[in-house]
Formats: sequence, C-alpha cells, structure tokens
Amino acid sequence: MTFIDLFAGIGGFRYALSSFGCKCVFSSEWDKYCRESYNLNFGEVPYGDITKIDEKDIPKFDILCAGFPCQPFSISGKQKGFADTRGTLFFDIVRIVCYHKPKIIFLENVKNLKAHNGGATFEVISNTLNELNYNIYYKVLNAKDFGLPQNRERITIVCIRKDIDNGNFSFPKPYNSFTTISDIKEDDKDTKKYIIERDDIYIDEVKLQKAIENGRVNKPVQIGIIGKGGQGNRIYHENGIGITLAASSGGAASKTGAYYINGKVRKLSPREAARLQGFPEDFVIIDNENQALKQFGNSVPINLLKEVFKGLEKI
Repeated sequence: MTFIDLFAGIGGFRYALSSFGCKCVFSSEWDKYCRESYNLNFGEVPYGDITKIDEKDIPKFDILCAGFPCQPFSISGKQKGFADTRGTLFFDIVRIVCYHKPKIIFLENVKNLKAHNGGATFEVISNTLNELNYNIYYKVLNAKDFGLPQNRERITIVCIRKDIDNGNFSFPKPYNSFTTISDIKEDDKDTKKYIIERDDIYIDEVKLQKAIENGRVNKPVQIGIIGKGGQGNRIYHENGIGITLAASSGGAASKTGAYYINGKVRKLSPREAARLQGFPEDFVIIDNENQALKQFGNSVPINLLKEVFKGLEKI
C-alpha cells in the first residue's frame, strides 16, 4: 500500500508504515530543521507548507498519515462539515481527502483533542470525516503500554472508508511487559555533558531508597527536585519510565526532565530521547541538540503506531 506523510516531522509515521512494506509517495513538512532531519534519514526533502500545495499535484495513495496541529475552528459545532474546517490546517487534510478518497486516514494528536475548544473541535472533525464517507475509530493510547519507557498519552484516530470497512478493526491491547529509563540509557562516558551540577538539587533519601527497593516499575518515579521543582526541575529515578517528552519546556532539564541515573542527576541525551519514541539506532540525529530534542518532543511514538497499524491489516 502507498501512503502520504503530512505534517511529517522527522518521519515517525513513515518508520511505522514502512516496517509493514508500505511505500511513501509524498511528504510535507514546513519546519526547516525537521526537513533537514527527514532528508538525512530518508534521502528526501519534504515539500513545504501544505496550505500552498495543490491536492491535484499529490500522487495517488491508499493511506493518509498526519500528526496534525490542533487549532480552534472558527465556526465550530455548527455542523457545516467541510466549511467548518476553513482557516485551519485540518482543512488541508479534508481537501486532500475530498480529491483522493484514500482507503484509510491515520491521525495522531494530543490527548486533549477530544475536549479541545469545549468538544467542538472534535465534533467538527468527526462530522466532516463522516460526511466524507469514513467510519471513525479513536482511542487514547499510552506509549508506555507498547514497549516505550515514556508516559505519553495520545489520541489515535483511524478512519476507514465505509465501502471497504469490514468492521474487523480494533485498537491494540497493552503489552504484558514494559521498559524503563534504565533499559534505554546510554553509557556514562557518552552522557557526562548532560549531568546537572547545582547547589539546589534535593534528593529525598526515603523516596530514593524505596525506588531502589521496588525495582523496575511502569510509571515515573519522582525522588527529588531542582530549585522549586517546577516543570523541567523534577527528578525521576531510572527504575521508572520517563515523563512525556516536550517540544518546549523550561527548567534545568528542559524538554526531557531530570533523571537519577547511575548515581547522577542529568538530562536525557538526544539518542535517549530518540529511544523513548521508538526511533531505530541508525536514525541520524541533526547536529543541533536543542532542535533535535524539540523534534523528538513533537514526534509520534513509533511502537504505538505499529501496533495500531496491525489492526488495519485485518480490513
């Protein structure tokens, strides 16, 4: 099957679908650093701003993939279908779907999409896709349930064209096993630069001892703080899973959170962040650490997408 990769980022959807033998025939991403990463790893520079791309210029395809940005809808909740989406980036997905009528639409977004804009955003999305002849399936899934050591809840939306939907699609069940930060950490010699050395680091010795005694657990385990303990200033033990990677956050351990690893408090490295999202070891990380961490914070959890796609093989 063929697919297009919209709002492609650094290619999380592409890795997931390509692992099943699907072929990407078109990609689009406006961020110049993401385009650089995409080219490094796929030998292809994505097309730019999707709002400026004519749907007629996109090759025929079977599956549309998009981790689309969430924006308020100006006429949300009025049940005007296609018209309600104008002025948003979702409109560009809709106009492409209208023209190409793909078999499957595969979308990913923040957990709060269902409640966004008082529920009106999701209502417009659902109504519009239904009018375009698609059955809509959605569920909030967590990356930690699919072999990734990250507490990342995202809504996955699968839309199947009504004329081919046999009713056999179902979302995946969580794995019986899990991984932790200790499973994906790099060697100490490779992470010295990420050690945080400050006078206001506080480790709760009771919580630390408990984390050691409990061993590996499928949740973040906070054992201390840096300064006042705001975002990016909370310290977690390596025996637990990671907090959600963020594209933008402050604090001493911005974007990744701080972890107590091998007796030291430090940020995660870009390679460790890549592992939290399921990127392969041969993924080439751009030579811009801040942008790299931002990219992984914005990306999709590949393992989770792979498990969802397995359900689509049944249709």
